[in-house]
Amino acid sequence: MVSWIISRLVVLVFGTLYPAYSSYKAVKTKDVREYVKWMMYWIIFALFTTVEVFPCRFVQWLPFYYELKIAFVVWLLSPYTKGSSVLYRKFVHPTLSSKEKDIDEYICQAKDKSYDTLVHFGRKGLNVAATAAVMAAAKVTHIIDLDSVS
Repeated sequence: MVSWIISRLVVLVFGTLYPAYSSYKAVKTKDVREYVKWMMYWIIFALFTTVEVFPCRFVQWLPFYYELKIAFVVWLLSPYTKGSSVLYRKFVHPTLSSKEKDIDEYICQAKDKSYDTLVHFGRKGLNVAATAAVMAAAKVTHIIDLDSVS
């Protein structure tokens, strides 16, 4: 059985570093077919990485979990199986296409809310800092006044 560290190393090298270098080569050579292939891979890999984080703690004890994870990454990369392309074309693209308007609207709302929240907490933080500075200055002034009386 493969350990966590070996699985992590294989996924890191073959799931991240090799595709990153191949993506670099596709961009450098301006090969559109390779570029599209690697974009599909990165979309699938990002979804896999995101989804895999949550159940990982509950299923990692299953026999051959790490072997299956390695096999999945190899399947995604394989030029023979074209796993990432298959998943992208059959599931991801149709799903995102049908939900694209809703997702864009949600992202726009999230941006607006996050900006408003950032401004709100930024103002609160500045108010707290200003109050603390005024109180510290008042204490210093009070101490100086007490020293001059003595």
